[in-house]
Amino acid sequence: MSLTFEDRRMTILNQLEMEGKVQVHHLSELLAVSTETVRRDLDRLEKEGKLRKVYGGAVKMRMELVEPPFLKRAQMMRPEKMAIGKLAASLVQDGETIMLDNGTTTIEMMPHLKDRTNVTIITHSIPILNLALETFRGRIIFAGGEVNAEYKAVSGILTDQTLDQFKVNKAFVSVGGISLADGITDFHLGEAVISRKMMQRAEEAIVLTDHTKFGMATFARVSKLEDISMLITDAGCPKEWIDTIEALGIEVLISE
Repeated sequence: MSLTFEDRRMTILNQLEMEGKVQVHHLSELLAVSTETVRRDLDRLEKEGKLRKVYGGAVKMRMELVEPPFLKRAQMMRPEKMAIGKLAASLVQDGETIMLDNGTTTIEMMPHLKDRTNVTIITHSIPILNLALETFRGRIIFAGGEVNAEYKAVSGILTDQTLDQFKVNKAFVSVGGISLADGITDFHLGEAVISRKMMQRAEEAIVLTDHTKFGMATFARVSKLEDISMLITDAGCPKEWIDTIEALGIEVLISE
């Protein structure tokens, strides 16, 4: 019995969600239909705004090609980010040194670390630095460098060299997107370089992300999925993603 368009549609969109792209010949074998049928399905889905056709297949629609400013991002998915930040902070043990990148999810760890006098925080994020100066009672190390007023962070060779001086227990990094094909990505090359360096200098690399980032690939690659130790997300994360990431040997924690 042949599959209906709705059945094929669901399979194509599921593949697109996980992989970020699909290929005509692979879908033809998977769905047991002709390549012409697949192309017609892709045409129809493109008209629905579900994907964008490319040579040999299709890719996921990228709803935002430019990352919103920090203050705007801080208000997006705020309850989910707060819950993720709280769970992430609970993993920090007394005596540990941690790195925090310039993320609107990583900053949500700070309210839950403020009384931790025996914890050291290393960051290049100006908002995290400002909040730490107001509320955090532990040690603060700022990885200085060239200030980018738009991103509200420092980056460049000085920041990179500063981070190279440390070996820390945990690095908590945020992401622009997560996909099976492209791994962990960010909107900005400079931010991606710093997040990658933090992961390299840590015993555990922990990604913090809300569920809207899954299946997305943004401009600059941070790392392969296999390079991270743990991923913390919210309950909106699809089960297929959780199963796939755990199958790679990565621990997944879901915030309440």
